[in-house]
Parts: sequence; C-alpha cells; structure tokens
Amino acid sequence: TSSLRMRPLGPLALTWPRSTPSSRANARTEGLACTVPPSFTAEGAAGEEPAGRAVLLERLARGACFLLDLMQAVERSGIRPRREALESALWDLVWAGLITNDTFAPLRALSGGVRGQRRGREPALAGGRWSLVSDLTAGLEPGRGDTERLLGRTWRLLDRYGVVSREAVQAEGLPGGFGPVYRVLRQMEESGRVRRGYFVEGLSGAQFALPGALDRLRSARLDEIPIDGFGAEAVRVLAALDPANPYGALLPWPEPGGGGPPRRASGAWVILVAGKAVLYLGPGGRSLTSFPGSVTPEGRELGPALAALRGLSGKGRRRLLIRQIDGLPALESPLRGALLAAGFEPDYDAMSPAWTGAFRSGVGCAPNVVARARPRR
Repeated sequence: TSSLRMRPLGPLALTWPRSTPSSRANARTEGLACTVPPSFTAEGAAGEEPAGRAVLLERLARGACFLLDLMQAVERSGIRPRREALESALWDLVWAGLITNDTFAPLRALSGGVRGQRRGREPALAGGRWSLVSDLTAGLEPGRGDTERLLGRTWRLLDRYGVVSREAVQAEGLPGGFGPVYRVLRQMEESGRVRRGYFVEGLSGAQFALPGALDRLRSARLDEIPIDGFGAEAVRVLAALDPANPYGALLPWPEPGGGGPPRRASGAWVILVAGKAVLYLGPGGRSLTSFPGSVTPEGRELGPALAALRGLSGKGRRRLLIRQIDGLPALESPLRGALLAAGFEPDYDAMSPAWTGAFRSGVGCAPNVVARARPRR
C-alpha cells in the first residue's frame, strides 16, 4: 500500500465533536446511539424512537442551518420542547459525532455554564450554523477502507510525535487503542519505513520512529552539562496543557518535592530546563511545585527556572503571588532563599516578584506571560 497522507478539510471546515467514554457519560450516549430526553419526544411516544432526533437530523440533511431554523422545524412537526430539552438534544448529537457547528460559540457557552448564557437573549447555542459531520467528510478520500484510514492515522502519529509508543496512542484517544496501530507499525518496520527500538527513557518498550526523527534525537542529546551550568537558552516555559509538554500525557510527572501531584490543567504552567520539568506553577499562580530530581549541582537548573518564573509576571493579569511551595507556606519553604536570590520578595504571606526598574519597564519579561503586578501606592 502506498504512503497515505491526510487531506485537510479546508480553512473553514473545522469539526470539534468527538465521542469518548467521558463525553458519552456526560451526554448520555452509547457509541453512536443518542438518547434524547423524554421531554423532547412526541406526546405519548414513550418507549419509541425519539421523534425530535429524527426531525433534527432530517432538517440538517437538507443543509447547514441556524438554531432558529431547527427550532421552527421541530415546532412544525408538532413537538414543542423546552429550550433546555432542545439544547440537551443537540449536545447529544454533538457528542455522538453526528453534528457540528462552524463556530466555537456553543463550546464557549458550555464551558461558561450559566454565566456563559446571556439571560433574556438568544439561546446559548444560537451562534453559528449547525450541520452534519458526514457532509463535511463525504468528499474526503472517497472509497477509503478501514486499512487505509488506519494507515493515515499511523502516519499522522509519526508526523506529530516522531517516536510513537503506546503512550502516544493513549494520549490521542484513538479507537481500538494501541493494538491496531502496532500491527501497522510492525509492517512498516518490515518494509523499512520506520525503525523500532528503545529511544526514549520512560516510554513503553515498543517504540517506532522515522529515521529523520532519530537523527534529530541524536543531535539534541546532551552528552555533558555545560561548565557554567544551564542558561536561559535551555529554558522553556509551557502551558501545562500545551501538546509540546510531554509530562502528564506521554511521560509521568517527576516526583514532586511535596504537596499534591501536578496535573495538566488550564492556567497551569511548567518550566523545563534542558527538557526536564523543574517547576510547576498551579492554576491561578498561587502554588508552586518543584521537582528536586530534575536539579543537579552541576547543571544548577533551579536558577534559570526561577528567573523564567519571575518573567511570567506580565501585562494585563493579576499579580503573581505564590502562597504555597511544595505544600508548605511560601515563607517557610526551603526554596525561600533561592526565590529571594532570583528576584522575589516577601509580600505578607506570599512570595512575589520584587519591584525593580527593569521589571517595571518590562525588560526581560517572557512573551508567554501570566500576570504583571501593579506598583504599590
């Protein structure tokens, strides 16, 4: 079989529905079979096929439309559901992977909960047009079988990760798990397209990589620590949810210095030095977790990591106030001295960036910022 590449949907054909175990639990779906709430079915049709679902799918089969068009189609069929029931039915179809919207407005409303809905105005799902997912994918690779589709997914994994293992497949949440992808990778190895070995410590034994990815790994390998330790060029500051952050997805988090385990959460940051996680700033910037195993006397990784942490203070956000370090009050932490040396100062019960002329003018601040403190009055 020839090498298969995925064709893009186009600049505006973006779909975000996905059927996963958690979404099926939340949306009351099982596989691709939706269950519409009883309040959305025709009166007296208990136990039968939900009439509302059929009306929605029938209207969407004629083309993309706005929420108002869907509501009118349902009312013309003789069903008069409550707004909440209609929205619930739409989300059932979304999580089943049957319908999508051409904007992210419904997702924003979902994440915002009650506050994200503008009371007294249009429904929360009124933004954008609704359409069938099958309409967007019908013209992509006509006649593709399961084998070709699986080969395309495997190439996508190799392009995205370079080294593919069981952890990469689990992070993607691909249907069928690692087994089907493993069989394809093994055939690709036999044909000489990929290589198999133990390339990355911490990943499972079955690892496959493109030859070019192995060359890049060798070139990035650190043979010896610099004489003067690591500098700012070895530091990377990433959002914890960034796909470039392998910890918590492909690799387990290092052993923390104390407190609760770190997690991939919105608003959290991880600071890496020479590829190793050294610091983790929790959501809101109130708690800091260190990873002592990533710090060596020769590398002196903690210094540049704390300098990058100080640079996380920037324009337009709340002031960075660290109240807990490794589960202890910040002023009682063993890292207090290192923070003072890195340009922090005590602020009541917290540690915060010290006020210097360079900091007030924004000199040396990192581009991916969390907060900038305001001058004291």
